[in-house]
Amino acid sequence: MSDVARDSAPSDFAARVSCSPLVVFGAGAGIGVLGGLIGLGGAEFRLPLLIGVFGFVALQAVILNKAMSLVVVLTALPARLLALPFGDVAAHWAVVLNLLTGTLIGAWLGAGWATRMQSRTLYHVLAVLLGAIAIMLAASHFGHFGGLELPTIVRIVAAVIAGVGIGVVAALMGVAGGELLIPAIVLLFGLDIKIAGSLSLLVSLPTMLVAFARYSRDQSFQVVRLNIRFVLLMAAGSILGTVGGGLLLGVVPGLALIPALVALLLISAFKVWRHQ
Repeated sequence: MSDVARDSAPSDFAARVSCSPLVVFGAGAGIGVLGGLIGLGGAEFRLPLLIGVFGFVALQAVILNKAMSLVVVLTALPARLLALPFGDVAAHWAVVLNLLTGTLIGAWLGAGWATRMQSRTLYHVLAVLLGAIAIMLAASHFGHFGGLELPTIVRIVAAVIAGVGIGVVAALMGVAGGELLIPAIVLLFGLDIKIAGSLSLLVSLPTMLVAFARYSRDQSFQVVRLNIRFVLLMAAGSILGTVGGGLLLGVVPGLALIPALVALLLISAFKVWRHQ
């Protein structure tokens, strides 16, 4: 049996763990707290957990991560839009369309590549991307991002190209892509980071749906049906944890938190790289 075919087989270990609701819900809640503390959904932390703790192979973990990320984004979007006046967000509809032109293409390509990769190659790709996310997380919190002064046509082309790359990464990792979309929106369009966060969700949702549709054409997609209880429990924990993490923002010092999370991502990247 090929590596790709092995990725399509159900994970018996994960199915057994999914019978312990408190374990799955608690793991989701812990991931949600980490995501809420840094203003993201936590999918980048969930992926190595699915592989290293719950025993899913690479492609299974990516697809399940995408399913849970989709649930979290669907929940977060209405709350986020209520937090900011709709007019402030709607005024930047062109930014959403500009990025979507690239992310939709990238999501389809990335999901297709993931289903065709050898298992070992996919582990290595995921490890490299986790390391890159760690660097981006550190840069976005300790660096200063301001809008780039670009001619309109250059900005549009750059946004489409960036969108393709972000769509590919989001599909390969099963994440929403906010950790990449928010800096891209701030850099390319010079928008406030709060508005950028809401716009990133508007870009993420259709992008994730496209990747999800592409994954659904592969036989490995059955892992969602076989582990639907697992998905719903961990997604529910993630949603609750994200709210809790947001409430803890003023309690946990960022100067201590971000280096710890960066180190966690780098350790996870190392373990995923070596995963058999």
